[in-house]
Amino acid sequence: MRVLILLLAVAGTLVLVAPAMAVKGATRDEMGVLFRLGRLVGTRSPGLRVIIAIVDVLRRVSLRIVTMPIQSQGIITRDNVSVDGSAVGYFRAVDAVNSVIAIENVHAAIDQITQTTLRKAVGRHTPDETLSETGRINLGIRNILDVTTAGWGVEVTLVELKDIQLPDSMQRAVAKQAVAEREKRAGIINAEGESLAAFGPRRCLGRHDGPP
Repeated sequence: MRVLILLLAVAGTLVLVAPAMAVKGATRDEMGVLFRLGRLVGTRSPGLRVIIAIVDVLRRVSLRIVTMPIQSQGIITRDNVSVDGSAVGYFRAVDAVNSVIAIENVHAAIDQITQTTLRKAVGRHTPDETLSETGRINLGIRNILDVTTAGWGVEVTLVELKDIQLPDSMQRAVAKQAVAEREKRAGIINAEGESLAAFGPRRCLGRHDGPP
């Protein structure tokens, strides 16, 4: 008798829970990827969908642009100077199926591949080039990432270097160079001013020489 009551209770619970499990949905900024008994069935557009409880699994994939900060990396530049560089990447899923089945954790994968690509890209340049050619480096990093992530159903929309930290000795050298450049420009300006002051009156007098 007790066994019968227990079976009835379990059956009643399944009857109540199964309908709730069978109704799944994706919001308007998501795409659903449906699996049935572990096999890919296809995608499901946003909205409520009735699926077979327990048998079906619906994986939701966000279609929005994801912002991913890339933590600071220790990088050796082309002239063997050690710098620290950080960046931020923006990407979005363009193929929901591949973003689920081609790689286990697409966010972690992009984070790791971006760190590696950042080190390689900055390492091909000198510190001066890195600071002055940031736009070209950003584009190069993005192009490299797009080749890799295309098979994952993901598009990298933008990569931006956030910060390049030079070692203290390099910062002092850059500061001294900047001061020297300013002093050089100031000297040129002063020399030009003195030249104008010295020769200006003579030129004015020369214009009035000769017959009226």
